[in-house]
Amino acid sequence: MLIDTHTHIYTEEFDTDRADVVARAREAGVAHMLLPNINYASLAPLHDTCCTWPDCCHPLIGLHPEDVREDYATVLAKMKESLIEQTPRLPVRFIGIGEVGLDFYWDVTYKSEQLHAFEIQLGWAAELKLPVVIHQRAAFDELYAIMESFRSETLTGIFHCFGGTAEEAKKLLSFPGFMLGIGGIVTYKKSTLPDVLRASVPLDRIVVETDAPYLAPVPHRGQRNEPAFVVEVVRRLADIYGCTPDDVAARTTANAQRLFPTLRILAQENSRTGGRH
Repeated sequence: MLIDTHTHIYTEEFDTDRADVVARAREAGVAHMLLPNINYASLAPLHDTCCTWPDCCHPLIGLHPEDVREDYATVLAKMKESLIEQTPRLPVRFIGIGEVGLDFYWDVTYKSEQLHAFEIQLGWAAELKLPVVIHQRAAFDELYAIMESFRSETLTGIFHCFGGTAEEAKKLLSFPGFMLGIGGIVTYKKSTLPDVLRASVPLDRIVVETDAPYLAPVPHRGQRNEPAFVVEVVRRLADIYGCTPDDVAARTTANAQRLFPTLRILAQENSRTGGRH
């Protein structure tokens, strides 16, 4: 069993073949897909996707840093209302906070707004005891400083799409409740990530992801990414850690289940019923 801990199959890139994408994921052994949110407008298609496949698609709620604008406080207030008003009667429930974080790669126009929005959403995670999925690009020092200010909180989560240095990995893994999300970058020929992982990151601190439709792994690079392709990430990690793909799948799945109690409960229920629904 595999868990794709980060995929956006609710976006328009999948509007013509979403059912086929889910079917291919299941055929590849992907039992669960975590769907981080992007902005307020994306909540509707996210919800619809998870209601269509509630057994395998699980939603998170958050404002992506690249979508932070001057109205971020209003947007976050509406998102928080959606988060706290959900009830057990709903077909699907938000199981985490994400995708949140900092991105100063293309534009720093809303840098201060991004910083504040990130702090607010980390506060949600701490208050509601939900895992948080964190995006970072060209903002490591700022992100680390904010994380330090929350170190006393019992936060858990994923540093999504990790592709940094050994020193950055060490700093991020100093937060005990967090994993590194490893995706297609690890398969790229010029990537330094395999060496960083081999030297600095134990397998019990990793989860696997696709970030579909982005960052497709080799041999699918250049194509639209999809959850089924996470098997290529698993194969590359098996090479890096000197174990079998089955071992990587089992250990990264267990890691994801530790972070997200919903996944652990579903696994226990599935074990009791022998996989029958």
